[in-house]
Amino acid sequence: MADDRNDAPAYPVGLRLSGRRVVVLGGGTVAQRRLPALVSAGADIVLVSPTATPSVEAMADAGELRWERRPYQDGDLADAWYALIATTDTAANAAASAEAEARRVWCVRSDDAEAATAWTPATGRSEGVTVAVLTGRDPRRSAAVRDAVVEGLRDGTLVAPRHRERTPGVALVGGGPGDPDLITVRGRRLLAEADVVIADRLGPRDLLDELPPHVEVIDAAKIPYGRFMAQEAINNALIEHARAGKAVVRLKGGDPFVFGRGMEEAEALAEAGIACTVVPGISSSISVPGAAGIPVTHRGVAHEFTVVSGHVAPEDPRSLVDWPALAKLRGTLVLLMAVERIGAIAASLVQHGRSADTPVAVIQEGTMAAQRRVDGTLATVAQVVADAEIRPPAVIVIGDVVTVGRAVQG
Repeated sequence: MADDRNDAPAYPVGLRLSGRRVVVLGGGTVAQRRLPALVSAGADIVLVSPTATPSVEAMADAGELRWERRPYQDGDLADAWYALIATTDTAANAAASAEAEARRVWCVRSDDAEAATAWTPATGRSEGVTVAVLTGRDPRRSAAVRDAVVEGLRDGTLVAPRHRERTPGVALVGGGPGDPDLITVRGRRLLAEADVVIADRLGPRDLLDELPPHVEVIDAAKIPYGRFMAQEAINNALIEHARAGKAVVRLKGGDPFVFGRGMEEAEALAEAGIACTVVPGISSSISVPGAAGIPVTHRGVAHEFTVVSGHVAPEDPRSLVDWPALAKLRGTLVLLMAVERIGAIAASLVQHGRSADTPVAVIQEGTMAAQRRVDGTLATVAQVVADAEIRPPAVIVIGDVVTVGRAVQG
């Protein structure tokens, strides 16, 4: 190919490969990186290679591609629409490239981009948008630009308004344990697209300051209840704003379905005929212990963990928790909303068989700048909490993993 061709910029195009024959030569790490996108595109993939990485072999075993376990042969590119040449045999790569040129098959070569007739862009996707970046012979720069654009689209810092009408509805978004960096990228993007945000006290408050001025932010704790209970008032507010054609985000702490009453809101929206999207969040039951250096499970120490609400005491007739059964478990107990009742809970666990020397850690304001941790045992935790003046929100971890975490922290 003449030098002037090599100096010309590539012409960007999106290939629609669904159901069309794509030949991949070589089953190594290059193919391992490229194959998932081809599978997602619905291509009819034929892999030609004597060997393959375990990941590529797993794709073949799953029926995502057909694997011919042999070297390249002349004619392998017949009827192909697209070819990826990625073997370690330079002579075979050159021969396959020549066949692609003769058959007019667009061909990518991992070993010699100049000899290829196509280049693979650095590609990323976010909510139906495909970002593909080509910077000629600088793939690292392509990847860096791609990452910056995709991240901006995902977290809302790169605003790309939708010009087609959006469907009004409600997104129940789990905001994570409090640190704004721990919300999911989808949750952050939906926040950036919202018209109305109804927020809990335990949601990531710092994210609210980033919202555009036109976004109406409603503190769920300050919704006037009137003759309704608090949850009914929140449900009604969600329905009212969605029916007004607004994109509504219900921003919750942790995960919407882990003691977040998210299902109650989803059911109310379903009864009202309003579309509802649930965006899971990182639950404080695992993230806060982790942030404090405590693994809720650890090999040889705890093979299970149980998350329990402590908003009612063990002797309260409203309690649904089988405290005697929990006391007999050998794994980790994680208590949420239990600061005010930790004394009664600890006493119940000891009464039903858990050792009074069982380690306990209490983490207040987990993942936030004000995070602090105090340690004790089931016998001492009530006094420790009182002496340290621990206040909600706090997560309490009971079990030998507390000692493991302390050792790791040194």
